[in-house]
Amino acid sequence: MKIKKILLADDEEPVRALVTATIRDDTRYKILEAKDGIEALEIARKEKPDIILLDIMMPRMDGFEVCRHLKSDPKTSSISIIMLTALAQNTDKDKAREVGANGYFAKPFSPTALIKKLEEVLGS
Repeated sequence: MKIKKILLADDEEPVRALVTATIRDDTRYKILEAKDGIEALEIARKEKPDIILLDIMMPRMDGFEVCRHLKSDPKTSSISIIMLTALAQNTDKDKAREVGANGYFAKPFSPTALIKKLEEVLGS
């Protein structure tokens, strides 16, 4: 079984810690972390993760812009991107779809629901 790479891009350390703790013991996944949008873009281009959990409000480049860049590049356009955000307005969800996000997950979230979402998107 191929281990799926998950890139978690969020500027809040407690959120990264919660997601990492939720997934860490699951041998199906390997977690990569980014603290801002530029770092997320660099890691995504280098590592080609299977999925990206992408916060919207981040320093240096927001999640919408990161998503737009990745989806417009043939080398990274097939990566599944789930927006992980406290912005739960319909306009934010619409914008996430417009820039090519494959899904939307509102904070705060249940770790169990996050695992289910990963399994749904990755088919694992």
